[in-house]
Order: sequence, then C-alpha cells, then structure tokens
Amino acid sequence: MILYNGSELVVIADTGGIEMIITPEDFLLSCECGREHKVSIKRIVIERNCLPALPAHLAELGILGKICGVYDSNTYAAAGKLRPQTDYDVVLPSINLHADERAVKQLTDSMPPDVKVLVAVGGGTIHDITRYCAAQKGICFVSAPTAASVDGFASSVAAMTWKGFKVTMPAAAPVLILADISIISQAPAYLSVSGVGDILGKYICLADWKIAGILTGEYYCDGIARLMEKAVNEVRDCCEGLKRGDSEAFVKLTYGLILSGIAMQLSGNSRPASGAEHHISHFIEMGIVGSSDALHGEKVGVGTLICAKRYHELGAKQVVKAKRPSHFPLTGEYLQPVYGSMTEGVLDENRHDVLADVDPVILEEKWSEIAGIISKIPTYEQLLEILQSISARTTLADIGISETKYETILEYSPYMRSRLTLLRASKMLE
Repeated sequence: MILYNGSELVVIADTGGIEMIITPEDFLLSCECGREHKVSIKRIVIERNCLPALPAHLAELGILGKICGVYDSNTYAAAGKLRPQTDYDVVLPSINLHADERAVKQLTDSMPPDVKVLVAVGGGTIHDITRYCAAQKGICFVSAPTAASVDGFASSVAAMTWKGFKVTMPAAAPVLILADISIISQAPAYLSVSGVGDILGKYICLADWKIAGILTGEYYCDGIARLMEKAVNEVRDCCEGLKRGDSEAFVKLTYGLILSGIAMQLSGNSRPASGAEHHISHFIEMGIVGSSDALHGEKVGVGTLICAKRYHELGAKQVVKAKRPSHFPLTGEYLQPVYGSMTEGVLDENRHDVLADVDPVILEEKWSEIAGIISKIPTYEQLLEILQSISARTTLADIGISETKYETILEYSPYMRSRLTLLRASKMLE
C-alpha cells in the first residue's frame, strides 16, 4: 500500500512478505530540474483482495458521495465476488468497445446525476473512458485495474480516438488506486504480456525525450527519467516470474505500470512514456495500414522492436550530414495517399512542424552525444529475446499487419503527434 500524508510516501505490496518502498525523492516533490512536481494520487494499494475495501479507503481519505463503478461486461465477470461495494454500477458492452465519443456518451447517459466518484474496474479502455468522463464532470476518479495490461492507470491523460483520430486528452488522475493482485494474477496471460510490451517501449521514448532536449532545448527531467527507468527495470526483471504465475512478478509488473503513470503526472504530459514506438502503435490502431486485433501494449512492443532496429542503424553512423534546407513543411499531397480522410486532422496536429525547431548544425555537432544515447537502448535482438520469453507478438504479421507496410509505418507514423522523436529527426539526414 502506498500512503502519502503530505511528507511521506510509502508502498507496501502485501503478497506474502513482499515490500517495496517509495520515498518522497522517488516522487520528486523536490527536484533538481527546478520544477515543482505534483502527484494528485493520495493512496495506492497493491495487494490481494483489496477491492472490497474501496468504501473504507475513500472514507479514510475523506472522499464522500455516491460511488459509481464502471465496467465492461468482461471485467464485471472477472471481478466476481470481489466487486467493490458501490451505489451504482454501469456495465458497458465489451464487443467493439473503444475509448471514443460513443463510449463517453454511453457512460454519461447511464450514470446518475448525483455521482461523486467514478471507479474504473477494468483495463486501459475502461480507464480512459472513465477518467475522461470524471474530468468532464469534475468528480473524483478511482482506478481499479483488473489486469496489468497498460501503463495508464495512474495517468492524468486519456488516450482517445476522437473523430477517428488518435489523440491524448486531459483527464482526471486517480485519487486512489486499488490494484487487486488476486484478480490481476488470474487475468489471461496475453494481458500481462501486453503490459510488458507497453513498458519496454520506454527504452525508446526516454531516448527520444532526451534527444529532443539536446536538439531543441525541450524540457527534460533526469529525475523523472530515472523513475521511468526504475519502472522498466522492475518489469524486465519479472518476466520469468510471470511465466510461472508468481504473485511477486504480478506485483512488480503492476508496480512498474503505475510508476509509469506517475511519471506522466510529474511531467504534466505523456512525454516520459510515449515516443516513436507509441506513434507506430497509434498509426496501426487507426487502421491506416490494415486492421489489427492486437492490444495496445502488443502493438507498442512491435513498435519498440522496429524503432530499436532503426535507431541502432542510425547510431552506427559516426558522423551525419543534415539536409540543406533541412525542413520541408508537410503538405496534404504528401499525406493523402496514406492518411486519406484523416489528412486534414494530421495537418492540423502538425500545424507547427517540430522539425522547424531543429538546427541542422546542432544536429550534426551533437550527433556523437545522440549516438551515445542510442547505444544505451537494448538492441533489437535483446528486446526480441525478452518478448519471445513471454510468448509475445513480435512482428507486424503477428499483429495482423502485412510486412510490406514496414517502410510506410517508418515514414508516416512520426506525424501522429507533433512531438520530436529520433525517427522524425532522421528525416533531416542525408
């Protein structure tokens, strides 16, 4: 259990003597970067059979009012007898459920007007729908993951598909997280595999973030990056245990996923947890290169492998030459053949092209430093070994996408977000 009373933050995961401690330094309440970081989470519980204690935790935290649990039909069944005591429950249909306008309307229309606390009991989709609605209603949000499948449980943003376009939208951060290991450890294995893929992607996004800081002076925080690295290491070390079904391994995976969400809270955006590997995942999720039934984390895992391979190819260059002129503004003519009806949305997202902020001289001069950052990313072979050890999907074909789309994905996915990544910056190179 993590308790924060304003000066002290401690986590104890009750799985037979396992204890993990988080100090105030870990949450960077005072940070060397000079910024004041804030965490709105008041309590995190990672233990067995903790969901029924929801009302007691809320009462101890002084959070009052009517409680509404939000499920999909699968997670309602999965929670079973451990479903928390609430005043109301909304169960959304699992089939074809997405975090989009339709689901938001379903939840908004179904919840009574006097609700003061929304509790997401489920995975990433249910969390994004619920946290978005909580923010729109100005009410408290509680996270109750039923599987360790994504890293957004502690996040203050929601990954939504809005008007057909994948966007990150402001949302409510949880005041309380109840991660019931007795439910999480019994979830289908592929859900935990997805969680591992989501976390391994941080090797790429952290490199992207640091490189962006070097090239443009974008804000970068070493402290947040270290917290994110801690999350990655926790998850990387738990893979063998996940295969055996060890409770400790599920605690470590859940812990790592929650730390990732906290890192996003600390930075105020998704930068520490989302880079080129997530842009690939979002590109695929929008159906641009075909239909995929893979989970978000599975797509991120494949995107991570693609990026690792390309980044190490770039890192092998001892010197680089940037194009002159180095920046070619995006045009609808260039995007239309791939993005089709989404072209205007992509152009709007990239109204300010981040490559315009990169000085080609600095790119050339700083290349040895950039290559050093790339060298610290595990190689494609190393990441492949980790993912294969847990029977993860590792190729485009594995997630239902033709391998012939490989180069299209590399070329066009960086425009999913107006965010500088090495994959996008590589477009400036001769």
